[in-house]
Amino acid sequence: MNNMDLMTWGTFKEKLTAHPYMVLQFQYAEGHWVDASYHITEIKQAPITSVDCGGVLNAWTEIIVQLWEPAGKEQSRAMEVSKALAIVGVVEKSLPLNPSAIVKIEFGNSQFDTRQMFPGEFIQEGENLVVNLIPDATQCKAIGRGGSCGTTAAGKECCEDSVTQPKKKVEMVKLATVEVCEPGSGCC
Repeated sequence: MNNMDLMTWGTFKEKLTAHPYMVLQFQYAEGHWVDASYHITEIKQAPITSVDCGGVLNAWTEIIVQLWEPAGKEQSRAMEVSKALAIVGVVEKSLPLNPSAIVKIEFGNSQFDTRQMFPGEFIQEGENLVVNLIPDATQCKAIGRGGSCGTTAAGKECCEDSVTQPKKKVEMVKLATVEVCEPGSGCC
């Protein structure tokens, strides 16, 4: 799956908004749905800045929707899309979410290791709107740019671009100090 195929937050939200009264289900593997008692525990906006093996600076943003299955099954019917959108509304009051960001769904349970997956096809199945989740995979950005991975016959090193490009300088950014909630302080 390349970046052109990845769903943006804006598209994901539009697909949900089109079906507010359907029951929202997530299929994490063939024939396996996240249990109906799931919660949307948080929505993260993660700005990613990386330098790949070819020395090229890359930047993008991800919106990560975290799902959690409680130990005890609390309900037999999953939440309606409108409830999920209400949670999104609460989040967006505090954190405006980038509509162009790539969406990932984070999920795991006792039979399935926690991982981040991409929302793929939205399937209408009776009263259910099923979001089919697609596994993420590692990739070499240099190969995607036409470079190589590994030493070539000419002796060029890993992931050097086929066309010589100047390397971008990465500068360290000082992050603002954030107060941490200490146990017993009353802030949690």
